[in-house]
Amino acid sequence: MTEERGSDVADLAAPGVAEGVGGVLRIPAFRRLWLALSVSSLGDWLGLLATTALAQQLAAAQGAGFAVQQYAIGGVLIVRFLPALLLGPLAGALADVLDRRTTMVVCDFMRFALLLFIPLTHSLYYLIAASFLIEVVTLFWTPAKEATVPNLVPPDKLERANQLSLLTTYGSAPVAAAIFALLAVMNRALENASSFFTANPTDLALYFDAGTFLVSALTIWSLREIKAARTAEGERHKAESFAGLMRSIVEGWKFIGTTPLVRGLVLGMLGAFAAAGAVIALGKGYTTLHKGGNAAYGVLFGAVFTGLAAGMAVGPRLLAGFSRRRLFGLSIVGAGSALAVLAIVPDLVLALLITVVLGMFSGLAWVSGYTLLGSEVADEVRGRTFAFVGSLVRMDLLVVLAAAPFISGAIGDNTWELGKWHFHSDGITLTLFVAGLLAVVVGMLAYRQMDDSSVPLLAELWSSLRGHGTRIRHPGLFLAFEGGDGAGKSTQVRLLAEWLQTRGVEVLTTREPGGTGTGRAIRAMLLDPTTALSPRSEALLYAADRADHVSSLVEPGLRRGAVVITDRYVDSSLAYQGAGRELAQREVRQLSTWATGGLVPDLTVVLDLPADVGLSRAGGSPDRLEAEPLAFHERVRAGFLALADREPGRYLVLDAQESPEQIAAAVRARVEPLLSRLLVPAKGHQVVRT
Repeated sequence: MTEERGSDVADLAAPGVAEGVGGVLRIPAFRRLWLALSVSSLGDWLGLLATTALAQQLAAAQGAGFAVQQYAIGGVLIVRFLPALLLGPLAGALADVLDRRTTMVVCDFMRFALLLFIPLTHSLYYLIAASFLIEVVTLFWTPAKEATVPNLVPPDKLERANQLSLLTTYGSAPVAAAIFALLAVMNRALENASSFFTANPTDLALYFDAGTFLVSALTIWSLREIKAARTAEGERHKAESFAGLMRSIVEGWKFIGTTPLVRGLVLGMLGAFAAAGAVIALGKGYTTLHKGGNAAYGVLFGAVFTGLAAGMAVGPRLLAGFSRRRLFGLSIVGAGSALAVLAIVPDLVLALLITVVLGMFSGLAWVSGYTLLGSEVADEVRGRTFAFVGSLVRMDLLVVLAAAPFISGAIGDNTWELGKWHFHSDGITLTLFVAGLLAVVVGMLAYRQMDDSSVPLLAELWSSLRGHGTRIRHPGLFLAFEGGDGAGKSTQVRLLAEWLQTRGVEVLTTREPGGTGTGRAIRAMLLDPTTALSPRSEALLYAADRADHVSSLVEPGLRRGAVVITDRYVDSSLAYQGAGRELAQREVRQLSTWATGGLVPDLTVVLDLPADVGLSRAGGSPDRLEAEPLAFHERVRAGFLALADREPGRYLVLDAQESPEQIAAAVRARVEPLLSRLLVPAKGHQVVRT
């Protein structure tokens, strides 16, 4: 470690230094590397736009027809994505053998030279060869950069540094699209002033692209803090070999074959990437078909990534209470529908707006899918699942980017005559339309595989938009028993737990209030007939018990994949304090939602019993709530039934006057289909009683 780097870290750790992104960028060495990454990423995206546009234009200049122009674009895309699959492991291993600073500088100079000669040669063959070599060089640059970052920032800032790097890598795509569109307009203006720019309308973009890598090389050359690889890191990267990649794929396939959730996730993510990839692959031909030039192509490309960013940022917050499993499949259906509409829209301006919508749905599917993988896949298989999905997504993107132009080219540009009618079809429109329909089918299949709720879809969507609903589920299953006093909830909790134990699942039974140590003290206060509490104080105490209950008992059990059964939950507050005490239902619900973090049971069983019958069953000395007048308990009963009527799919209402065996059989019949959602194998039976 050099003295300069030591002072950098010390400066960062000093009091008053801003945290987060600002704190990371206060490290001079990392800031300069980040600037180089920003410029390099901008060049990568700009190069993708410029080379695909140039490929079509060079083919057209040679007199090639529609099909050959599409093949030219497909050829460039193939050679840009193929090296990552063929040479990725080798590049990662060599990056730890070579000097990192020298590697990055040499790679940037090579990319500068290769790009500079593309507009000078105006050769389609050189363009394809240079595109391949540029991607090969990039494979060596990227791991050298990734391995350098941990040496420039302290460990506690590494996560923020990586987040900033990812944001820069993908966030520069819309910027590159805007620059490409602007340069295309400038290029046309320069054609009138100089014959140098008349040969090809993408020349200026390619010169600008080459310049970005020259700037990156000079910036990295100034970074004396970048060190050579350490042996330990070299061994780690060597372990990430092709054999390791294949092993993760084999293990991933095995896990997918036995897990409906992951099967639906993988299917859906492949569909989402295929839809977005089809737009990128056919974007240039699409804009040309609609009489748009390079500027329109750049705007279309930027619209996809603008929509992606908007979907990732806005969607999860707008639908915070909506089931993420359902949201994932529906997002892919939305993306596919938008793609199908995009294919047949005749107006380019309208097409750009639809492209933003397509990107939003794709971004929402992407963030929902990865969140589900992180939250619902068991920890012991999460790493290999992420590795498998990442590898499969790269292969999927490569196939789509390569195949779409060739498919559209094979279909060609055709016109048929049928009497007085003339029909026109082209490969781009048909390919995009069919890709959209396939994405819709994939989204529907993913939805069916992953649907985790029996609540009607529109009802849950409306509830979520109003601020109600559930947050992301855990791997376990959450069941609640509700009803008035004397309804037999404790008996049914016990019978269900015993039955589940015979099915080989972990069961955790608890109650409210009093499911935890803190809850027992609150329970004693709430039920003590000598305690005087106002309705609002009572509601707050129940919320305090519930917050401790969920955070310390319910959520840990659900994260382990257990079936958690609770005797009373949020609905008891809505019925007793809302209906019984006649407090505002909306306020009681908001309080409980805040206390639980929005956690809602997968199924709520309401044991319905006339209030007078329930009170007669209770027996003994009445507690504080049992001592309330009959009218209070009748309002409570009506409150439970009203809640069940609003969401019949999530409730099971049973007549508590039936025999315990009949009630237990009805509960088992409703619970059994829900057990397929569990991801974690059996661990036995645990009962928490207070």
